[in-house]
Amino acid sequence: MSIWIMLSLAVSLAMDAGAVAIGSSIKLCRVNAGQMLRMSLSFGFFQFLMPVVGWALGRGVAGRIQNMDHWVAFGLLTLVGGHMIAESFHPPAAGKESADPTRGWRLLILSIATSIDALAVGLSLSLLRVTIWLPATVIGVVTAGLTALGLQLGCRLGNLFGRRMDLAGGLILIGIGVGILVEHLK
Repeated sequence: MSIWIMLSLAVSLAMDAGAVAIGSSIKLCRVNAGQMLRMSLSFGFFQFLMPVVGWALGRGVAGRIQNMDHWVAFGLLTLVGGHMIAESFHPPAAGKESADPTRGWRLLILSIATSIDALAVGLSLSLLRVTIWLPATVIGVVTAGLTALGLQLGCRLGNLFGRRMDLAGGLILIGIGVGILVEHLK
């Protein structure tokens, strides 16, 4: 597999992670180094791990996973996006901040949701008898970089437009989920 094909594959897989980072970070007043590091490394790690897992699973389950991966991603992104939309209509109580999308269960759910398609790619690469380590590493590194970029962009949008960006962020996440669903149902 050529480096150009690997980079193209990595960028295409990382686009949803970058968009989710934008949608998740628009409500943050500032993105600090810890938040950027947590989300970038988590998204990058899961985008690295999923092709390796998919590759290891191989031929036996490829068809079954590909038939439902889009539904899982849609459900997870809709769940988190719906929560963000609800938060946009209910400002946090005095002294209480809304949930940080770079921590805890929310980060884990977003990391899994944005990397499920990479599992299918790993399955495909195993069928093509491609060695997985270099492509998986490239996918993970590119995803981490686009996630960091998305966090910075989302933060700037949040600073410009205020709390109503929670609504926009939730709609973006749901839109990504719908886009994944529509793409797979064609």
